[in-house]
Amino acid sequence: MTWRQAWGEDRVYFHDEAGQLCSFPTRFTSLAPPDPFVVLARGRSYFRIEDLIQLAKLVQELWEEQSGTGVKEIMP
Repeated sequence: MTWRQAWGEDRVYFHDEAGQLCSFPTRFTSLAPPDPFVVLARGRSYFRIEDLIQLAKLVQELWEEQSGTGVKEIMP
């Protein structure tokens, strides 16, 4: 297993059973340091405001892509 930064984030690289090189964000593993938001929230909040705003924008883009024109905005 190898760790390095790629695509703007820390990633863990490994070879799977078939010998293929695979990777995923280090934050998905126990190798990453604890997330300060998660530590401070202590289970009281599952989502960050920034993440919810980004999700709403993504949903809006997908909605517009599927619906065509004349879609009411979800986020200004």
